[in-house]
Amino acid sequence: MAKNNNNNIFKASWTYDEAPESIDHIQIKEQYDLYIDGKFTKPIKGKYFDTINPSNGEKIANIAEASSEDVDKAVKAARKAFKGWAALSGKERGKYIFRIARLIQERAREFAVIESLDGGKPIRESRDIDIPLAANHFFYYAGWADKLEYAFPNRDPKPLGVVGQIIPWNFPLLMAAWKLAPALATGNTVVLKPAETTSLTALKLAEIIHESGIPKGVVNIVTGAGETGASIVNHSDVNKIAFTGSTGVGKYIQKATAGTNKKLTLELGGKGANIIFEDASIDQAVEGIVNAIFFNQGHVCCAGSRLFIQESVADLVIEKLKRRMETLIVGNPLDKNTDIGAINSKKQLKTIENYIKIGINEGGEIYQPECKFPTQGNWCAPTLFLNVSQSHRIVQEEIFGPVLAVQTFRTIDEVIEKANNTPYGLSAGVWTEKGSKIFHLTQKLNAGVIWGNTFNKFDATSPFGGYKESGFGREGGLHGLKPYVKFE
Repeated sequence: MAKNNNNNIFKASWTYDEAPESIDHIQIKEQYDLYIDGKFTKPIKGKYFDTINPSNGEKIANIAEASSEDVDKAVKAARKAFKGWAALSGKERGKYIFRIARLIQERAREFAVIESLDGGKPIRESRDIDIPLAANHFFYYAGWADKLEYAFPNRDPKPLGVVGQIIPWNFPLLMAAWKLAPALATGNTVVLKPAETTSLTALKLAEIIHESGIPKGVVNIVTGAGETGASIVNHSDVNKIAFTGSTGVGKYIQKATAGTNKKLTLELGGKGANIIFEDASIDQAVEGIVNAIFFNQGHVCCAGSRLFIQESVADLVIEKLKRRMETLIVGNPLDKNTDIGAINSKKQLKTIENYIKIGINEGGEIYQPECKFPTQGNWCAPTLFLNVSQSHRIVQEEIFGPVLAVQTFRTIDEVIEKANNTPYGLSAGVWTEKGSKIFHLTQKLNAGVIWGNTFNKFDATSPFGGYKESGFGREGGLHGLKPYVKFE
């Protein structure tokens, strides 16, 4: 892979000692079955697949592969449970959801370690962001469960019925919380499918759900790959599909549900614009750039993967950004010093490497810090591309890895036009000292979420979602309740 020969001029002169998180306190079974109708049950066809630690290639556990017959069994259990769950008072439903939140908090350390083992993300991110946010979503929607008449005044909201939910591999537990909590609060029952490469925390969540005493059949968790997800999407007795994942799969789901009575929300890919104005706090902005694209190895649908810097400060920002990139530590996800962990799978690593080759072949100027990778596992150095244009594929297409494409601009109108010149519309960031400039761009940028002087800030009370090929519908906040209710 191409390297910049001048990388060493930025190299830090100090190193950190290793600070690995202990794994002695976690419990992982050799084999995990499906969670259907309040109990763990073996798949009808008896098939299992391996879940792999992306940082060393070692097998962690066997995971059940659900067939269409297993999905049908789960949907029937959810349908049977729906009447009783929907009839419960909001106060009683809220008690169960609140209990789930508390149990996640109690086992937060275990969840954080398993999330990093199974997904490859740094333990600092799992510990400080994913797990606390997951608990917060359950807490937040537990509070809404008995207040739906205030969420939708004079409209008499009713639950939809059985909800099929399919979540991605980049934020496994957090995405499960985003989807489960509002669905349960509004009185629906659920069949949830986690991504095949990161099923462990969803199955550990099934243990917590079971421990909470929630009525059997209210939550069912089936594991598997694309065929399992397709069985959920195409099942005739599912009332709603909620999907987070790639735009390509989202388009398939939209076609599959067209002409049916199923409600649908899609949270898909992104190519977020991160805009740095000349009056921004440069050091703060550089930290924001790093967080926007290298957080979770760039496995973030709303990542700030397109950087626009005002021309007058471009050289300064790029120099500071290169210096900061040299300090980033790539390595063991369980090391508390690690900034960038392992790429989630060999397949995704190959995709990222192919895009880096495309960027080089199209004439982009690549910059990568020197990184000493572990001998095993899936690793990619943080990557910067300079001298690219709007027509470059690495500027237009979602890479889903630690790859940043940099362009410059002179005027506000120019950067608005460039930022909006993409099929996606999920996120954007604006860095400036002038609030009026931020508010102006929020009206002009085609993005569902726009951050001001920060990036990748999430909160259970704030809605999240996109436009164009980034999907439709919102998750989080009061807005996150609406996709799970109907008005009669």
